[in-house]
Amino acid sequence: MSASDRFFGAPGPDAAVFVISVAAELTGLHPQTLRTYERMGLITPGRTGGGGRRYSPRDIDLLREISELTSAGIGIEGVRRILELENRVAALAARNEELQAELAATREALREALAGRPRQPGKLPAVRQPQAAQSLVVWRRGR
Repeated sequence: MSASDRFFGAPGPDAAVFVISVAAELTGLHPQTLRTYERMGLITPGRTGGGGRRYSPRDIDLLREISELTSAGIGIEGVRRILELENRVAALAARNEELQAELAATREALREALAGRPRQPGKLPAVRQPQAAQSLVVWRRGR
């Protein structure tokens, strides 16, 4: 990390900082190819007030991935589908992490609730979820 990065802060992965000529050089693609990919909806670079394209580090990574896929013989529609599926997998993984955390919190709340009172046969413990005051979670053991 350079001194200027520490002082000013390095731009994040979504900061649109590269002009089209720099993005083309970084990816090994022609600027017209970048414009074509934008028209096709594969990439959406940021825009300046005057309408100039600005590419982020994340855009550069995406362009490199598109280039690798097309170089491997995959057509543009195949690339589009692969990118959609990758985005969907990432979203599902993030949602899975959220649900795992919620499950762990619910289990802990149930443990705490059960630790404070003796278990009564035939009665089901109930625990309110802190995120949704209107929700009620009831646990029942399998028979």
